[in-house]
Amino acid sequence: MTASRVKDISPFIVMEVLERAAELEKAGKHVIHLEVGEPDFSMPPIVAEACLQAIAESRTHYTHSLGDPELRAEIACFYRENYQVEVDPDQIVITSGSSPAILLALSVLCEQDDEVILSDPSYACYPNFIHYIGAKGVLVPVSEQDGFQLHAESIQERISAKTKAILINSPMNPTGNLLTADTMRDLAKLGVPIISDEIYHGLTYEEDARSMLEFSDQVFVLNGFSKLYAMTGMRLGYLIAPKQFIRPIQKLQQNLFICASSVAQRAGIAALKSAGTDVQQMKAVYNERRLYLIQRLKELGFRIPVEPTGAFYVFVDASHLGTDSYRLAFDILEKVHLGVTPGIDFGPGGEGFLRFSYANSLANIREGMDRLEQYIQTK
Repeated sequence: MTASRVKDISPFIVMEVLERAAELEKAGKHVIHLEVGEPDFSMPPIVAEACLQAIAESRTHYTHSLGDPELRAEIACFYRENYQVEVDPDQIVITSGSSPAILLALSVLCEQDDEVILSDPSYACYPNFIHYIGAKGVLVPVSEQDGFQLHAESIQERISAKTKAILINSPMNPTGNLLTADTMRDLAKLGVPIISDEIYHGLTYEEDARSMLEFSDQVFVLNGFSKLYAMTGMRLGYLIAPKQFIRPIQKLQQNLFICASSVAQRAGIAALKSAGTDVQQMKAVYNERRLYLIQRLKELGFRIPVEPTGAFYVFVDASHLGTDSYRLAFDILEKVHLGVTPGIDFGPGGEGFLRFSYANSLANIREGMDRLEQYIQTK
């Protein structure tokens, strides 16, 4: 019999959209993918070369469980240069993507039935991570009319004796918005550990994202190389944690994961040292797509009161087409072969919305919008 902690986990709906899309493609249909949050770029050539060099040099063995010391030093340098904060390399744990970093942070903070506060909507997998470790997610609704902003006052109302963490994400998936510096400053004053998912840092188009480490050194920051450096398949992330938690996290890492890929870690060093120009080129293309997609969606009648300025998503009110976003997304996929993500994937507060990813070529985005227009005309 399947354990309840697994049985009760909800599916990651965007993957189900993607899997149905794959079935349609196998049957000969041409699907435009605006559902997945994966860069369509190849990783920078200098990063690929570092992978090949690592293999040629037989750097294919276990690393230190906390990660390659050179990579941890480069990450510390990255935070010094970009956020003017000092991070001890010994506070950094290299992980196999940012997902294990979330699991490690929650595991060292939460006991059975403890509570973690997070926004609604939020990244689809957060509630399932929280459920898996035996804790409970406490949702704080954020509204489109308010720019999907979290407010410390709303969180304060939900803090209880069981609250062990506040989980935030800026730039945010699915909305593409950034938390303000004032909000982050106020969150740091609440006296509750904060887990800050900063995986979309660097992918901002009007203002830079602020790191939670600028406002407190008693926070857990997770980041990685998947989004900014187009390295999703390399599975390389990291967790920055207060020093008193590093040894417990290290013990979990040793038992659960041993260490991150040695080859991927060498790639990460090259990315931090030498891929800055590639990142700027990718950002310029993303921004062109962002502006086009926002304009086209508005022309098609979707409401976007607050335009996204980070990540690579546009989250739109699609309730005029149907209040069941799950059925709507699959109906669009079946009828015009356009993959989009239903808002319900991101929590009850996402119902009635659709998420469009612009991590695809401008030509494909144009074609996708033409197909969406065709779909709307049949409603």
